[in-house]
Amino acid sequence: MKKYDLIIIGAGPGGYVAAIKAAQNNLKVGIIEKEAIGGVCLNWGCIPTKALLKSAKIYTEILNAKDYGIKISDNSVIEADWTNIIKRKDRTVRRLTGGVKMLLQKNNVDIIIGDATVLNKNEVQVNDDTYNTKNIIISTGASPIIPPIKGLEGGINSGLVKTSKELLSIDQLPSELVIIGGGVIGIEFATIFSSFGSKVTIIEREENILLNIDDEARELILKTLKKAKVKALTESTVTDITNDSVIYKTKEGEDISIKTDSVLLSVGMKGNINSFTKLNLNIVKGFVEVNNFMQTSIDNIYAIGDVTGKMMLAHVASHQGIIAVSHILGKKESINYDQIPSVIYSFPEIAQIGVTENEAKKRGIDYKVSKFPLQANGKALASNDTEGFIKILASKEYNEIIGVHIVSDNASDLISEAVMTMKLEGTADEIAKAIHPHPTISEVYNEAALGIIDKPIHI
Repeated sequence: MKKYDLIIIGAGPGGYVAAIKAAQNNLKVGIIEKEAIGGVCLNWGCIPTKALLKSAKIYTEILNAKDYGIKISDNSVIEADWTNIIKRKDRTVRRLTGGVKMLLQKNNVDIIIGDATVLNKNEVQVNDDTYNTKNIIISTGASPIIPPIKGLEGGINSGLVKTSKELLSIDQLPSELVIIGGGVIGIEFATIFSSFGSKVTIIEREENILLNIDDEARELILKTLKKAKVKALTESTVTDITNDSVIYKTKEGEDISIKTDSVLLSVGMKGNINSFTKLNLNIVKGFVEVNNFMQTSIDNIYAIGDVTGKMMLAHVASHQGIIAVSHILGKKESINYDQIPSVIYSFPEIAQIGVTENEAKKRGIDYKVSKFPLQANGKALASNDTEGFIKILASKEYNEIIGVHIVSDNASDLISEAVMTMKLEGTADEIAKAIHPHPTISEVYNEAALGIIDKPIHI
């Protein structure tokens, strides 16, 4: 029986980062993966969707070349070659997953391919082999929830209904796409397919899409979705799926049918817990319960990533992996979930960290708020990317930054300044005194910070 210091189940962004970190600290590590190195994020999530979004962005900008003083005599000759768009996406994925596999091998991590079954706290079975280990990290991820909708199973079997995984590899663009669920995944796919000309309808049963973001950010994204001819139907519940239609009930009780040739199911996720049921770990609402060090109810068993249900983000899983390994090595590090950024890759992007105004009010935080529009930023004007704003929330007592919300073409990159500021317990005064290069979009930080302590210059 082969013996390890650590066995990791799942080679996604949490699992492979934990494996490399542990191996760098001289632990003997085995990582088990049943499907593909890199997990959902690299193969069917974060990376492939961003490749498609880039193609969509380029396509959209070419169609609107006249806005930049570039004349195209006939836009009808501009064509989105879906086959080659998918090939480009696949090349990007192969390059990244190949790189991760190489990193694991270079760090002498044993890669074990197959389905894992945890027999007890020290033994894991894969195929016909059993491995002994001192510690286990569970990084098995999560899978889409399949709700009890009439006709849904038949729709899945026929190929009409797809999860994000299947939708990423379709042979041709759908003429009409219905998205069940107005969360992050739904909005990103709505952005991709509407950009390429698909008629997109989002059906969300809650009162709003993207419930956990800043209210003003949501309002702006709803406007841009409407401009892209995406219908966002809220307080509506899907009741039936036929061979070519989705039927939903409005809040007034009216039944309405939408014809479609493709349906994306994106109503939430559930933890993948089947491989370790023999451990009888504490499970809360379908996810593994962990403490601040990512330990489960069994001391030498850790869980990280989506299977914990904490924050289903790749960078969270990676950091949780490092925390788990650090604890195995005798160090006590933890994670502050209020200081984790998140991004929605719509057009424009939404990025945020810390509390929203609604959350600040719920917690009874006495705060200040300052908002600065991109329309007043020189680089945004020059780039023709003026849709958006930055909003900074700071404590009234010290002007300490407690939340930053950005809607901008490159919000995913801009948010990192807020991450570092909050990590260092920085204040609006310090941001205002930091000299930002001109002309850049990043100058909006300086202006919004000035709005916290006094008044911005350029509005």
